[in-house]
Amino acid sequence: MSVRRLAEDQFQPGNFAFNEENTVWAEATIRKYPAGRQQSAVIPLLMRAQEQDGWVTRAAIEHVAAKLGMAYIRVLEVATFYTQFQLKPVGTRAHIQVCGTTPCMLRGSEDLMKVCQKKIHHDPFALNADGTLSWEEVECQGACVNAPMVIIFKDAYEDLTPERLEEIIDAFEAGKGSEIKPGPQIDRHLSAPEGGALTLLDDIKPVRTNLEPQPEVPAEPAAAVPPAEAARPKDTAPETDPKLKTPATAPAAAAANAKATEMEGAPKAAKAPAAAKTEKPSLEDKNRPKGIDKPETPDNLELISGVGPKIAGILNELGIHTYAQIAGWKKAEREWVDGYLNFKGRIDRDDWVKQAKALAKGGEAEYIKVFGKKPR
Repeated sequence: MSVRRLAEDQFQPGNFAFNEENTVWAEATIRKYPAGRQQSAVIPLLMRAQEQDGWVTRAAIEHVAAKLGMAYIRVLEVATFYTQFQLKPVGTRAHIQVCGTTPCMLRGSEDLMKVCQKKIHHDPFALNADGTLSWEEVECQGACVNAPMVIIFKDAYEDLTPERLEEIIDAFEAGKGSEIKPGPQIDRHLSAPEGGALTLLDDIKPVRTNLEPQPEVPAEPAAAVPPAEAARPKDTAPETDPKLKTPATAPAAAAANAKATEMEGAPKAAKAPAAAKTEKPSLEDKNRPKGIDKPETPDNLELISGVGPKIAGILNELGIHTYAQIAGWKKAEREWVDGYLNFKGRIDRDDWVKQAKALAKGGEAEYIKVFGKKPR
């Protein structure tokens, strides 16, 4: 997999914010996830940011990170891992993704790429002269039976020839892309054979099922009652046990009643106590790290891996403004901050103290020396 990096600084906008409609959508999407799991919304939020601006900018990544309370690096990892996210500007009217996997290649996808090179630009991801069109080669898009195919935005265009792709590109370039019907570009319905069905053409004969009404069967006459049984009065008491002088069914009934009484008197199993919720530690706790007034030039705490804009803001509210403060945290203080942030051990996992010591000692150069990479 090729290395994916953000666009150069000259292409990056200064800020990003969801528009009003997308803000409402984003809040509703985040609410779909259980408490403490809102970070699961990172992919849909990044995708909505891309749909709004056409590509994923650094400012959009920072905005999503702040909205979900995630470290910037975590969102950057997602954006750079999934190739569905465009990290550089793409065509404003069409970004054409040409499938180059085996079925499409066997059916002529290389010719489609030549069309893109001729009509748009020789190089993938490069914009045409007007900045309206761009293209790239991608992996399987899931419509192999209709190969070759391309995807433009969210729509698939299948069963393509070079000539048909040229017509589609011209339509999008002219701002008439909505007039092109997505799907197969030949005479077929979805993935059915070209020209119509070739099998199951005969008339289907009805098959009898168990659901159909059945003929009624006349009821059999009732069995005759023996004369002796018929002569006995209906209110005659049941036969009694001569030894007990009680009805023969009494012992069984008494046993059943005793069993029921025993069960009613048995104590019910107690419910297991619900697990107690973890409460945020008190601000008056003795293990809370000592805060300081904000210095004239506070340290950039976001250089510590695991600290994003939101977490940095919370730390500042607690009076934490410098690397030296974090570098001096003892175990009890780390546990207090970890509990206050509901990090579940993340401070030690990310080793904030070691990172802070390196940054406090020699800034970025010392950090690179210790960790072998730049901070963040």
